[in-house]
Amino acid sequence: MNKSTQIKLSIMMFLEFFIWGGWFVTLGTFLGNNLNATGAETGMAYSTQSWGAIIAPFIIGLIADRFFNAEKILGVLHLIGAVLMFQMSKTTDFNVFYPYVLGYMIAYMPTLALVNSVSFNQMKDPAKEFSYIRVWGTIGWIFAGLGISYLFHWDAAEGIKNGLLQNTFLMTAIASAVLGVFSFALPKTPPKANKDEKITISDILGLDAIKLLNNRNFMVFFISSILICIPLAFYYQNANPFLTEIGMDNPTGKMTIGQISEVLFMLLLPFFFKKYGFKKTLLFGMLAWTLRYLLFAYGNSGELSFMLILGIALHGICYDFFFVSGQIYTDSKAGEKFKSAAQGLITLATYGVGMLIGFWVAGKISDTYLISENMHSWQDIWVFPAVFAFAVMILFAIFFKNEEVTYKK
Repeated sequence: MNKSTQIKLSIMMFLEFFIWGGWFVTLGTFLGNNLNATGAETGMAYSTQSWGAIIAPFIIGLIADRFFNAEKILGVLHLIGAVLMFQMSKTTDFNVFYPYVLGYMIAYMPTLALVNSVSFNQMKDPAKEFSYIRVWGTIGWIFAGLGISYLFHWDAAEGIKNGLLQNTFLMTAIASAVLGVFSFALPKTPPKANKDEKITISDILGLDAIKLLNNRNFMVFFISSILICIPLAFYYQNANPFLTEIGMDNPTGKMTIGQISEVLFMLLLPFFFKKYGFKKTLLFGMLAWTLRYLLFAYGNSGELSFMLILGIALHGICYDFFFVSGQIYTDSKAGEKFKSAAQGLITLATYGVGMLIGFWVAGKISDTYLISENMHSWQDIWVFPAVFAFAVMILFAIFFKNEEVTYKK
């Protein structure tokens, strides 16, 4: 890959995840303070990510893989997203906001696969080259959070009071428009499938890989993947409103510690995987989820604020040790024929089904513990995902039998 292409792909990744991190982290805080949304309504808004993940394979399988260049579809989807984001920045009512956010996530979620497709198409050795491109996505997410907190102060108490969080959507709309236009200058990535070739729903959704569930260990892993996404949804939906409500300074900026730890533990993952094996690595990840929510339940913005920071920093273990390890395990079990289908099936199960359930549950529990003056009993809210994650960990430990899995560099 030449230097010019590498720079273009890095800019693409930076903007792709700057866009996601620029509004998704503070969405719960915006909805509660600007639109007076209930916990159930906040859960509905976050669930649009899951609906987008469920619909995305149809867009990729029916359009991107068969008819048009990936970079052109990427550009069109981000330009559509820019318009929807701009509309979201002007809404003052949840019922008006929801169709916009649903449409946006249906447009955005396929772009996660498209940026990978554009990147891989330019690489001779993706195993070595991709990480150097993908890391710019994490940097983009970090920049978005730091900008919101330390540059613009939109998530400060005064900023929230004055409704400045709506500016996150305007910022994202501008970034999305820039990436939309920039996408047409990206390297050509033509469709590889024959447009006249018959394609089935099974092909699109990766259902050919469902036969892997005949393996007991993979079935246990598959079910655990769905279940563990239920407590994960609590973090995405409630963490920023929680930190804001208890008075933490610059909460969005501090939450980028999670992305920094994600990079660190990604580098440490091969060591853990080789030394402790797949099962123990996943158990470390599940245990980190349990500890994170207990730290949130009993920490505060005063003397125990270090507990909150530690809980945020555990994001790297939570995400890398479970999701990345799971992708490696899935790859090793699928075989050459079903590798893509198996990864698609796991993505559909986690970001689709698992988090869809999780956002709904998180919304219901938030409303259950809503008390006077619009304050949450956060200790009660965080104890549930802690107990649930611990229960999933125990079940996985009991039913998943030790198995050798080779880590592929």
